[in-house]
Amino acid sequence: MSESRGEGSLEAPIRHPINWKDPNFYDADALFEELERVFDICHGCRRCFNLCNSFPSLFDLVDESSTMEVDGVDKADYWTVVDHCYLCDMCYMSKCPYVPPHEWNVDFPHLMLRAKAVKAKQDGTKFRDKLLSSTDAMGAVCAKPGIAGAGNAVNKWKPARSLLQTLLGIHKDAWLPPYSSGGAPSTDKANVEPVATEETTGRVAIFSTCYGRNNEPHIVDDLEAILLHNGLEVMRVEEEVCCGMPKLELGDLESVEKKKTKNIEQLERLVAQGWDVVAPVPSCVLMFKQELPLLFDGDASVSTVQAKMFDPFEYLELRHRAGLLNAEFKTPLGKIDYHVACHLRVQNIGLKTRDVLSLIPETEVDAMERCSGHDGTYAVKVEFHPIAAKLAKPIARRFSKSGADYYTSDCPMAGHHIGHVMDTSSDGESSHAEAPTHPLTLMRIAYGL
Repeated sequence: MSESRGEGSLEAPIRHPINWKDPNFYDADALFEELERVFDICHGCRRCFNLCNSFPSLFDLVDESSTMEVDGVDKADYWTVVDHCYLCDMCYMSKCPYVPPHEWNVDFPHLMLRAKAVKAKQDGTKFRDKLLSSTDAMGAVCAKPGIAGAGNAVNKWKPARSLLQTLLGIHKDAWLPPYSSGGAPSTDKANVEPVATEETTGRVAIFSTCYGRNNEPHIVDDLEAILLHNGLEVMRVEEEVCCGMPKLELGDLESVEKKKTKNIEQLERLVAQGWDVVAPVPSCVLMFKQELPLLFDGDASVSTVQAKMFDPFEYLELRHRAGLLNAEFKTPLGKIDYHVACHLRVQNIGLKTRDVLSLIPETEVDAMERCSGHDGTYAVKVEFHPIAAKLAKPIARRFSKSGADYYTSDCPMAGHHIGHVMDTSSDGESSHAEAPTHPLTLMRIAYGL
């Protein structure tokens, strides 16, 4: 078989390892040469015009240049394109006909990651961006009893938000995740004899994620309750740290490596003891399934964890396929508007959340596969929030008009961002009163737990 393919080939796309420890990775001249090559391909294609703002920014730069080609764009303006990429991977997954093994070898998100890494090396990282991506440190302070409630109140106070925008560049109108002091304690293992399947052991170690520990611990509680209700042995990973995705999105690969070292050491040990690993946030699952294996190609420990890392509904669907899912649901859910998170789509597992929720009697799930534009931090930054809100508007409009009983997203931050856009119409008045309900919470409601 040929090592390259033509446009329209039926060969599956592949991702190449990210050789970030090669000195050439940080060579600015080599980077800009590759940026120009890929940008020229994108300019000639333009299928991604309606995704994130990177592509409209690139095409506007080209169209407004003296040559109306990429060679007429000032290379200093390339950073505008890079800054608007938040590594959702949707261009790679759903649009680009030139991804490897095509001979043109276009992996736009990972080229943007390289550019972010070069920029971080050359210019450093803004204090705001360091702060927003330091989720463990922020949680250690803001999720403490007595501090969480006060901080949440301040975040809702308009004068404080205006000051935060002036001092740090965090948009005064952006939704900010609340902190909780009740975050995800370690639990005893259930006293059960789990039944294994071909793909699952029936013993689940929950990687709570920094968001699950510090912001919405009820999501982790819901996951645990569902797993226990299905006769599984459950524990929570005790000494986990952030998966590293926020640092990855800044190009801070050294920090990613530090977090990887701490997490993988513990998770590999648990896998060796017969535990599967499930995490409730798609970006965190993707980090272990895709990004770390590509960043640390050949690392056997990373590969071991990769093979046993699951999305919650992927895991439940595997149990269902083996005839082991508890299907005794007590509460119908009616109609659910479901936003499919980008980092769930990238996992290539199908719409498992939709499929499992659809098993609930008198429940209809309407899925929408479109990026919300949130990205964890992109939507809260003053220079990007208006664009993030614009990206979420098609989803918000559809959900607002549907009359569904619930709306939901596997990514809790995306769900709240969509809800925030729904709640604020063009005249500033509320147009939708209900908050999103996480899919795991919906599952727990259906079980009557």
